[in-house]
Amino acid sequence: MESVIRNAGVTRALTSRYVAGESPEDAASVASGLVADGLLVTLDHLGEEPRNADQAARTVKESLTLLDGLARRGIAKGTDFSLRLTSLGLRLGEKLAQENAARICQAAGDVGATVTVEAEDAATAEAALRVHAALLEQHPATGVTVLSCLRRAEDHCRALASGRVRLRRGHAGMAPDPAAYRDSGAVDRSFVRCLKALMAGQGYPVVATHDRRLVEVASALAVLDERERGGFEYEMSYGVRPSEQVRLAGLGARVRVRVPYGPDWYAHLTRDLAARPSALALLTRSLLSR
Repeated sequence: MESVIRNAGVTRALTSRYVAGESPEDAASVASGLVADGLLVTLDHLGEEPRNADQAARTVKESLTLLDGLARRGIAKGTDFSLRLTSLGLRLGEKLAQENAARICQAAGDVGATVTVEAEDAATAEAALRVHAALLEQHPATGVTVLSCLRRAEDHCRALASGRVRLRRGHAGMAPDPAAYRDSGAVDRSFVRCLKALMAGQGYPVVATHDRRLVEVASALAVLDERERGGFEYEMSYGVRPSEQVRLAGLGARVRVRVPYGPDWYAHLTRDLAARPSALALLTRSLLSR
């Protein structure tokens, strides 16, 4: 199936709606367009996990190349980088991933960009928190992702409520995990509890969701906690509900678009897009037509 999807020309028309491309230049081009529309951008590199330290170093080099490209275009300031620790060598060693992340943090800070350490799933969430804590010592603007699917998510949000926290639902993974909720309703309720902790704190919440109900809850909590419009932001994925992104931005909200790019887009497609029936139906029609 992967071979069919990767080699079918019509698939590119679909993936280009949700993935910026494979190269740093592709990502910079899409980011420029979004910034011109008044939106903020998070760049998310989709790369295969490195098998050795040299491959992890190449991922770092590519991130530095993209930062340089953004700086030359004049859009580096305000752009955020989502750091997937697995692509920086986490499974080879947490220290290696931390050192690679620190290099990107330094380069991002030099051009006015920020970095958010990504918790990709329940299995990597604790490592993300540890690396984030270590990076804060030298790079205090570093943010971190908290997954509301984790049972300890609310505790993490209370502990991190004075910093920049990106809150998203996340997923527990295929295998049962006692540390995570598997019921969708429980994950949503956890998301709301986390929102309450973050909105009541002194930090900067990033509300990463496409769910209309959760967006409305976040808006209501911001009013109740008397937050300025610039005191938090919404984040949505590239190509998903673009009209809503523009609508929220038009109301004065800070709206960030998460832009994935890189060679490992197939995993992103199957994991994230297949969860949305409309996208899956479009892909199926494209393949059948081919």
